[in-house]
Amino acid sequence: MPRHPSPLPPELHGRAFAVADVRSDLSARRLAASDLWSPTRGVRLPEWARDLRSRCIAHAVTLPPQAAFSHTTACSAHALPLPLGLARDARIHATVPKGVRAPRRKGFVGHQRPLPEEDVIESAGLRLTSLSRTFVDLAEILDLTALVAVGDRMLWRGDPKLDRAALERAVAAMSGGRGSRKAARALELLDDGAESPKESELRLLLLDAGFGPFASNVELHDRGGSFVARVDLALPGLRIAIEYEGDHHRDSEQWRKDVARRRRIEALGWTYIAVTQADLKNPRGLLADLGSAIVARG
Repeated sequence: MPRHPSPLPPELHGRAFAVADVRSDLSARRLAASDLWSPTRGVRLPEWARDLRSRCIAHAVTLPPQAAFSHTTACSAHALPLPLGLARDARIHATVPKGVRAPRRKGFVGHQRPLPEEDVIESAGLRLTSLSRTFVDLAEILDLTALVAVGDRMLWRGDPKLDRAALERAVAAMSGGRGSRKAARALELLDDGAESPKESELRLLLLDAGFGPFASNVELHDRGGSFVARVDLALPGLRIAIEYEGDHHRDSEQWRKDVARRRRIEALGWTYIAVTQADLKNPRGLLADLGSAIVARG
């Protein structure tokens, strides 16, 4: 039977620690045991601690004290949406101020930028870039659609994380910097009514095609004032509703509910246009159908 590793000293149990700081009687073999892993050179974590916060804590052990986790790492820590490919990217991003060397190591991306303390917050023991600073940093690496989805979530009126004025100040402060034009354009496109990244993506696709402006998550009521439905995007003057339908709509029970819901919306005299991921990838048919609906309504 395999032997269990000997217990660690109490001060090292269940936390990240630097190998250089451990007492001399801990052997290299013990530090390489199966109950520990190394997220970065010279640091150990308990084997079970592989979540983002644990990995950030491990990197923080050897980072300069002025550093703050930033870019996609801060985005995830703030519970903001990222494109799937970036959400799966396990690399840790951190920013250090000018005059401090940005670390270079495996699984880590270091950035050297101006970093005033007002751009840094502390959350659960970690130094993170603030929401507004994270938005402008992300303008360096996200495309416009993904950046708008992040901003939409920050402003979402159902649970706002900050107000538009804070974003406006942050974007103005980065004028001329990396991604500044994209950040300024994204700011113009933000909508505090969007409830999901796919709604943001759909809205931008239609706006780019020359449609709109749209109202987001509009509530529809019958003649008696009773609630009927809330639709993702609407052209209220033309009574056109546009809905993104994700994979959860494939469930048989959900499908039956969707059929009844659509029937009630159309009974109110609205045109209903359903959109799927396939339409976002190849929108030609969607754009043609929306154009025809507008002509018919016009």
